[in-house]
Amino acid sequence: MKREHIQFRCSIYEKKMLKLKAKRAGLSLSEYCRGSALGHSIIERLTPEQLEHYSMLVKYKNNFKRISNMFKKRDPRLAKEVKELAIQIRNHLYNFNR
Repeated sequence: MKREHIQFRCSIYEKKMLKLKAKRAGLSLSEYCRGSALGHSIIERLTPEQLEHYSMLVKYKNNFKRISNMFKKRDPRLAKEVKELAIQIRNHLYNFNR
């Protein structure tokens, strides 16, 4: 149980920014400040628009991978370029998850 109380001073702008960041992370202001102070990594929730873009990138990666597999025997150079593009998209998706 959390029984202790800590107060700190900040400007109105800082308070608004803290509230906004806490809201984006899906946390209360208290949880956000406590997590930040204790060095926990706080990850913001994705907006519906960001989720839509993420799913679109996943589809592109899968499609490029399929195209690469289709051209593997006919045109190895094209297949290699398409596969590299799919790998680049996968790397961006991996960084997006962080």
